[in-house]
Amino acid sequence: MLGVPVTCKPTGSKHRARAAPDPPPLFDDTSGGYSSQPGGYPAPGADVAFNVNHLLGDPMANMAMAYGSSIASHGKDMMNKELHRFVSVNKLKYFFAVDTAYVAKKLGLLVFPYTHQNWEVQYSRDVPLPPRQDLNAPDLYIPTMAFITYVLLAGMALGIQKRFSPEVLGLCASTALVWVVMEVLALLLGIYLATVRSDLSTFHLLAYSGYKYVGMILSVLTGLLFGSDGYYVALAWTSSALMYFIVRSLRTAALGPDSMGGPAPRQRLQLYLTLGAAAFQPLIIYWLTFHLVR
Repeated sequence: MLGVPVTCKPTGSKHRARAAPDPPPLFDDTSGGYSSQPGGYPAPGADVAFNVNHLLGDPMANMAMAYGSSIASHGKDMMNKELHRFVSVNKLKYFFAVDTAYVAKKLGLLVFPYTHQNWEVQYSRDVPLPPRQDLNAPDLYIPTMAFITYVLLAGMALGIQKRFSPEVLGLCASTALVWVVMEVLALLLGIYLATVRSDLSTFHLLAYSGYKYVGMILSVLTGLLFGSDGYYVALAWTSSALMYFIVRSLRTAALGPDSMGGPAPRQRLQLYLTLGAAAFQPLIIYWLTFHLVR
């Protein structure tokens, strides 16, 4: 037999249990942009919190990011389809043989390369080790993912500035891709004219040229959060780090001991080629990112 619940009324006791006070919040609520402070001054960190909430809550920026993701995915599919027609898949797999540890270390090397000592690519039985086993080996995974992230970030930046349109975002993505292709072609021509004997292929140069997208992402993201001052600080840091990385990597790969035994004029041409490729990086980074930060 089921029992009927009985509601017990409290007896006439003089002592009543008091509700425990709400615990103080662990963090201040900064969703409103500025918290109230004596004298009307903004709370510390309110500017950054307001910028982050503004970036994530802008519907135009979200729509721009969604459209940019669609363009990036479509472009990636087309590029893979064309590459499979003209390029050996096995050769291409070498540049995508990465793991999480390699990606994390490589990104750290691109941002701060000054303490790295050994820049030579490692070999095993005259075959270069894949990127996941050699930090100095170039890869195409980071440039590809960084290019897609750059397109998404550009769409968000244009949406925040109320300048987003499919044509503008498509032009931004195609311009970034064309500049890298032109840079690779110029490097191939320079290597041919300087008669450099090296193992550098088109994919190697494409990987080294594509690493600039990492610096572009950091510069634009810092500019969106901290304004133009933060943008120029990040631009200077990432540009100098990338220049150092390019000089050390190309000097070891293209100007190794086998190629340094030639005549002095040829050595100077090889050195000028490496320095020119490195000095060109900040100009491209600035040209492709300055219009996204205002």
